[in-house]
Amino acid sequence: MKLERWLYPGTIERARRVQVQLLKKLKLVPLQARPRLLAAVDAAFTDELVLAAVCLFSFPGLELLEEETAVERLQFPYVPGFLSFREGPAIYRALLKLRQKPDLLLIDGQGIAHPRRLGLATFLGIILNTPSIGCAKSHLVGEFRMPASRQGSCCQLNHKGELVGYVLRSRAGVRPLFVSPGHLVNHQDALNLVRQCLKGFRVPEPLRQAHQLTQKLKQAQKTEVDSPPSRSSLKS
Repeated sequence: MKLERWLYPGTIERARRVQVQLLKKLKLVPLQARPRLLAAVDAAFTDELVLAAVCLFSFPGLELLEEETAVERLQFPYVPGFLSFREGPAIYRALLKLRQKPDLLLIDGQGIAHPRRLGLATFLGIILNTPSIGCAKSHLVGEFRMPASRQGSCCQLNHKGELVGYVLRSRAGVRPLFVSPGHLVNHQDALNLVRQCLKGFRVPEPLRQAHQLTQKLKQAQKTEVDSPPSRSSLKS
């Protein structure tokens, strides 16, 4: 199955070929309709597991409607530029659990602001054929002028002469976010939608809640590992 090969390529060379194949499907276009349902995606890791969380919200009201999680064994090494294959499968499984299909994916990660224009948001957007936006807390590629310190200030992020996103000061005095379109959305729509999700914190509110869910999941995994065996298990 092609989808399985995309999610679990096995080797770096195969993963590179998958990126080339998927990139041919990339479309950066204005949103066709205002989204009603927005899914925010976050992932965390233990030594052996990837923990994915998805929170579904109404939009623009940002009422939390659903929460889903997925846990998978890590099957791909940590290699910069290929992190989609490390966390993408678990996120994909969590998204499939949603009872309602989101109109938009907001991803804690990069969109086209990536060495090969295929960050996690682009990867998932293409695979799921769903508009997607990358909203990363750290800089991966590109040159930019630091935006002013006031909330809402932004500047272009360019890589090899191409606009790949915006650097947005989401809150006065905090480190900026790196916003880039993933798939089926253009630059301006990506920036506008992220701005509409800001509720006084550095991170957009949907991603903030998705991150809280991954941290709960991580703590639950730690508690399970640290818990001593029960008496019944000791007797068996």
